[in-house]
Amino acid sequence: MVKLNEDMNFPNQENQKSQNKLKRLVPSPNSYFIDVKCPGCFSLTTIFSHSQTLIKCEKCFTLLCEPTGGKVRLNQACLYYQKNN
Repeated sequence: MVKLNEDMNFPNQENQKSQNKLKRLVPSPNSYFIDVKCPGCFSLTTIFSHSQTLIKCEKCFTLLCEPTGGKVRLNQACLYYQKNN
């Protein structure tokens, strides 16, 4: 009988996050929503992590993020945090 290094019933969390989203034990998306604070007027804007359009602040029209083909690239002056469910 061959012993496995890891338990198949209780997989390692770091290992599960690094796998493809379809090969995980419990499938979960890689995308999420972000609250971004504008550096000019300090208003909060909710954006999608894999947005495909340029996103500007609604009040002062400063550029908050730009698409890269995957996740968005945030402006260096922007403060952000990931939203929970």
